[in-house]
Amino acid sequence: MKKEIGFVGLGKMGMAMVYRLLKKKWCVVAYDINPQASLNAKRKGAVEATSPKELAESLFPQKIVFLMVPAGKPVDQALFGKQGLIHVLKKGDIVIDGGNSFFKDSYRRAARLKKKGIYYLDIGISGGPVSIKQGKFAIMVGGEKRVFEKIQPLFRALSDTIPGYMGKSGAGHFAKMIHNGIEYGMMQALAEGFSILKKSSFNFHLQDVAQVYSQNSIITSRLVNWLKEGFEEYGEDLKKASFDVAHTGEGEWTVKTAKELKIPVPVIKSAFNFRIQSKKNPSFTGRILSTLRAVFGGHKI
Repeated sequence: MKKEIGFVGLGKMGMAMVYRLLKKKWCVVAYDINPQASLNAKRKGAVEATSPKELAESLFPQKIVFLMVPAGKPVDQALFGKQGLIHVLKKGDIVIDGGNSFFKDSYRRAARLKKKGIYYLDIGISGGPVSIKQGKFAIMVGGEKRVFEKIQPLFRALSDTIPGYMGKSGAGHFAKMIHNGIEYGMMQALAEGFSILKKSSFNFHLQDVAQVYSQNSIITSRLVNWLKEGFEEYGEDLKKASFDVAHTGEGEWTVKTAKELKIPVPVIKSAFNFRIQSKKNPSFTGRILSTLRAVFGGHKI
């Protein structure tokens, strides 16, 4: 496999992946609807493309294009819009969707691209921008297994971890959806526990508690470490953190999918509902959740 790829979408995650591949001596052709982002990638060593057409024309067959754009309409626009990739890619080319797309959308997109002979892999990615820079993040892949196996050198260049083949089209994004649903519940439990610690009569130094919890206890995790970092950076009152906890589609999709499958998910549902209601019900729990999102995901505090 040649060390060449096209990248569409140069946000926090996409740009971090581009930089990682450039360090691994890959040729990266980069495009973003924001010309400044494409220029920034060029300054790091990527080949700048001013359109999807130019990006495709800059790649040799079999072309591989990695999408890192927001879920929903932006993905459909990048694939099937007036300047979409479906118009410039050929039979045998490969499209990878690395965003947090809804698994049913991924299944639909794969079927449409397949009619033109274009392969489509849906990939769930977990670890955040920092983990991508370090080359240590989780990769969950859906789509044709032989295509997954063919592009193993790409996965090895992106991360030192072992990518997981989840199954047919949609499986990668389904696995990531459930991952994020679980993440909602874990974050909620952590935030609620530390809210109790703060309100107790013991005057706990929360940073010290987080430090102890992070030392090989049963609940030791990256989330606990990130909370410790949050207290270090923003102070124990987390006054800079918002009560209003942002949420993306995966939590809601997990709850709806569980309902379709008739599986009770009280923990995930409660965590999702907390975020929905957090703007109207300000709490320290909300501040902790916003802090965690800022530390591991680079989101607005």
